[in-house]
Amino acid sequence: MSRFTPPSRIPLSATGPGLGALDERARDIFRRVVETYLETGEPIGSRTLSEGGVELSPASIRNTMHELTQLGLLAAPHTSAGRLPTHAGLRLFVDGLLEVGDVSADEQKAIEANLHGPEGKGGDFQAALDRASAMLSGLARGAGVVVAPVRDAGVKHVEFVALGDTQTLAIMVFDDGQIENRLMPATPGLTPSALMEASNFLNARLHGKTLLEAQAEVKAELDLARRELDSAAARLVEEGLAAWGGGGSDRALIVRGRANLLQDAQAREDLERVGALFEDLEQKEQLIDLLDGVRGAGGVQIFIGAETRLFSLSGSAVIAAPYMTGKQRVVGAIGVIGPARLNYARVIPLVDYTARVLGRMFDA
Repeated sequence: MSRFTPPSRIPLSATGPGLGALDERARDIFRRVVETYLETGEPIGSRTLSEGGVELSPASIRNTMHELTQLGLLAAPHTSAGRLPTHAGLRLFVDGLLEVGDVSADEQKAIEANLHGPEGKGGDFQAALDRASAMLSGLARGAGVVVAPVRDAGVKHVEFVALGDTQTLAIMVFDDGQIENRLMPATPGLTPSALMEASNFLNARLHGKTLLEAQAEVKAELDLARRELDSAAARLVEEGLAAWGGGGSDRALIVRGRANLLQDAQAREDLERVGALFEDLEQKEQLIDLLDGVRGAGGVQIFIGAETRLFSLSGSAVIAAPYMTGKQRVVGAIGVIGPARLNYARVIPLVDYTARVLGRMFDA
């Protein structure tokens, strides 16, 4: 086990008292309360701590817990005699007392095998992002989230392929060797010649340019070329551009594992928090902004409750990390979102290792 050292972000003095404000007794009781809460989700009383190995009388423990409550690190839900950590308390614990384990060799192999897909070759990076989000959601029992990178490589080739009568596959190959595929509903009246016409139109205008550079130009030219293009081909070009996006609010945001958030929600207030979190997860642009903020970090970032405007009402926690190329160029971010009592010690190394594997795959 090793102590988690977060990247510099917000000084503890700005969010609450530091560990220096706690004597050895208070620190021990505080740590036990938080660890028990993270394991059970229940308020912890003085008798439980006394029976759990704290060599103090229940009265002395109650006095210490009262002091921690006055410091804003613990709170009493309703009229319960037990205490729960506040978000400020969880922040102090994560930054100062949390010990994280390493990802085992077996887990590392499982993560790499999952991300590289059933054939073990990696293939489509977009599919790897989807698998990463789904995998993290299962391992962490939260929602896995990943934002696709902003493509800064030029486009090498575009092609549309008909998959039966109901779907069209859009394929884009970039100068850096990466391939992105998008499945789209088939455009009515689409013929093989229209597929070729749409592919040629985009290849002539996108070749060597990034999506961001060419998107506005292609849309403008498409408006002028509608009279010359087959109508089905014109619609296919337009739908293809929409499917790929180009950056900003059009970038792909993958969220998997919402159902995991319901598993531990039993009390009415828990269900209300999960409902609020579901609404938060629909705020695509704000989620992308949050994950883009992680891109500038040197490692795993943790946000708890009101530390992010997006999750202030649901009181949720975010554990996220940037994924970067071998040249340390950050290209995206991946993470887990869930209740504030996420298993930080387990999830932090999982997110960190998954981000590193994605970075290596992006270089491949």
